[in-house]
Amino acid sequence: MTATQPDKAHLFRSLHTRAEPLALANAWDVASARVIEAAGAPAIATTSAGVAWSLGSPDGDALARERALELISRIASAVVVPVTADIEGGYGGDAADVAATVTGVLSAGVVGVNIEDGTRPPGELAKRLAAARQAADRAGADCFLNARVDTYLFGLGDPGSRFEETLDRARRYVDAGADGIFVPGVTDSATIGALARAISVPLNVMAGPGAPTVAELGALGVARVSLGSGVAQAAYAAARRAAQDLFGDGDYGSLTDGITFPELNALLSEPR
Repeated sequence: MTATQPDKAHLFRSLHTRAEPLALANAWDVASARVIEAAGAPAIATTSAGVAWSLGSPDGDALARERALELISRIASAVVVPVTADIEGGYGGDAADVAATVTGVLSAGVVGVNIEDGTRPPGELAKRLAAARQAADRAGADCFLNARVDTYLFGLGDPGSRFEETLDRARRYVDAGADGIFVPGVTDSATIGALARAISVPLNVMAGPGAPTVAELGALGVARVSLGSGVAQAAYAAARRAAQDLFGDGDYGSLTDGITFPELNALLSEPR
């Protein structure tokens, strides 16, 4: 039996626990989503940067909404597990545009979205989150709104007051309808633990080399761990290494660890 959007949304919410944080290896196309799902992922998250790169655009509000929604819809249709979509700032210039984006994402069967503040004033993201929540309510859909606070990622404001600024934004976004708070750019255990204790909803952090393990992050109070654009970057690095080997020494050693053709082809042959 095919799970409905409400069923998947309920499951997705339940996966946000400190005892066993939701680990997300972000996908950017159908093949990467299928590979990640087959590796045991309980859910799929998209990476807006990876999606944009795969479609020939830079990250950062440059990709047109229609192109993003088309790819997100294809990913959601290609996997069985719940899908949450990174929609950057909402793919639009104002809150009404964000509502239209969220309506489109939900119609594709997606169960959650990430919306980021970036360098926008916090009040602007609060308006976008409220519009997103209203759009979900009008659609009669359960949508996990994950609000990304970019104070640490972009080094915004005075370092001495950055922690309090992050908490102020988090509280404002929760009041506007956010179900979770995403604070990328933080890897030290003391700050992560303090954020988890002070934020009332599930905390999401972005991990990579040098960051605490998923279990260690859970012990600090984190409920969701994302790799962001890291998997896509690693995949493109593999493509570059293969090309450099071929055009340099003329060898093919970098292809040794590739997924076999039959395995990858079989993943894409499975009906959904």
